[in-house]
Amino acid sequence: MKKRKLGNLEVSAIGLGCMNLNFGYGRSVPREEAIALIRKAVELGVTFFDTAEVYGPFTNEELVGEALAPFRGEVVIATKFGFRCDGEWTAPPFPVDSRPEQIRRAVEGSLRRLRVEAIDLLYQHRVDPNVPIEDVAGTVKELIQEGKVRHWGLSEAGPETLRRAHAVCPVTAVQYEYSLWWRKPEEAILPICEELGIGFVPYSPLGKGFLTGAIDERTTFASSDLRSRIPRFTPEARRANMALVELLRTIAGRKGATPAQIALAWLLAQKPWIVPIPGTTRLHHLQENIGAVNVELTPEDLQALEEAAARIRIVGERYPEELERTTYVEAPPKR
Repeated sequence: MKKRKLGNLEVSAIGLGCMNLNFGYGRSVPREEAIALIRKAVELGVTFFDTAEVYGPFTNEELVGEALAPFRGEVVIATKFGFRCDGEWTAPPFPVDSRPEQIRRAVEGSLRRLRVEAIDLLYQHRVDPNVPIEDVAGTVKELIQEGKVRHWGLSEAGPETLRRAHAVCPVTAVQYEYSLWWRKPEEAILPICEELGIGFVPYSPLGKGFLTGAIDERTTFASSDLRSRIPRFTPEARRANMALVELLRTIAGRKGATPAQIALAWLLAQKPWIVPIPGTTRLHHLQENIGAVNVELTPEDLQALEEAAARIRIVGERYPEELERTTYVEAPPKR
């Protein structure tokens, strides 16, 4: 597996998002099967694994911790704080909480569940509109000094919040949704990352499965599947958005690849410090995703893809309103 740098943290060029092994998309994988999948990813060269305390809550971290226990020192595990995990929830949005004392509680729990002495990469999962980012960054800086955290980052933070956070404690990487059907990070976030030397980790790089071509207007989603609530996944929106999948299929046919591999190869071609983390529950999809590192898109391919994609209007919002309100949030000023 080729390697890439997120700041000064080296990871595999493609990581594995572990959330949907038991959270978010309806189908949970039997525990032994999920552990086997994660360990197979290591065997195939993946060294970057993403989880969060809220996935479950807690059970995804426990799963990842058990699966990766034999590979300490060989892999990078990213997890996240930022939600109040003291209740039972069936669907987001969850209550945000990034008070310093809550961050410390979250980190102690994550260390225990992941079975590690230090968290390789710790993200603030969502900005808390009631806590200045300087307080958040300051707390994480203390945790780094204490040896409990090695690197830190933010997810879906507003651009000025990202700058303010980096000024207090240098940010290694950030997470935002980014793919051919959601390109908002190009407006402000990617330029800031390039300026400050921050790595970029796209989540949902395959459009929550849509860009693989496996979903069409006839696909049904369980009520526990997040996509059942997303406007972009209504049958009408899926019918309209198939134009983007057909474009990927056309290019994939020329390259001897799959639509998913073209979508991931496009992301890899944008910047050398971008590391997508597609999630999957199936071995053949894991192998397919990893194969994207060997798909080379020439400048001519990329230009043709850009020009064709620009003519396609994506239908539907990426999140329902209550979830969209939690993204690109700016933290309050420090008093």
